[in-house]
Amino acid sequence: MKYIALVYYREQIMNDMSQQEWDALNQECIAGVEKLVADGKMLDGAPLLSVDTATTVRVREGRITTTDGPFAETREQLAGFYLLEARDLNEAIQLGGRIPTARYGSIEVRPVRELRAEDNER
Repeated sequence: MKYIALVYYREQIMNDMSQQEWDALNQECIAGVEKLVADGKMLDGAPLLSVDTATTVRVREGRITTTDGPFAETREQLAGFYLLEARDLNEAIQLGGRIPTARYGSIEVRPVRELRAEDNER
């Protein structure tokens, strides 16, 4: 089954890191991704640029509007995602716990719902 692991942390924590700390964390993340791929557990994933680059899109009464930045003010910002393959939620949680940035924020693990006409259940 597919699970998404959404990575959240306070961007300011990352911005306050020294270059050496930042590089070490990135190397740890790269090694973690390589292990997940080698184990056949990672299907896809990507880090995101800063929330300063975000645009929120809304459609109301057929009209598109945009707002700079994320939709909601939060203490932690969405920083990236991992698309995982796991046999069940327990395994997905264990895999999410291996994401190094969990030490600085949180990892939201959710099952992925396939979007197909024949699977119309909520």
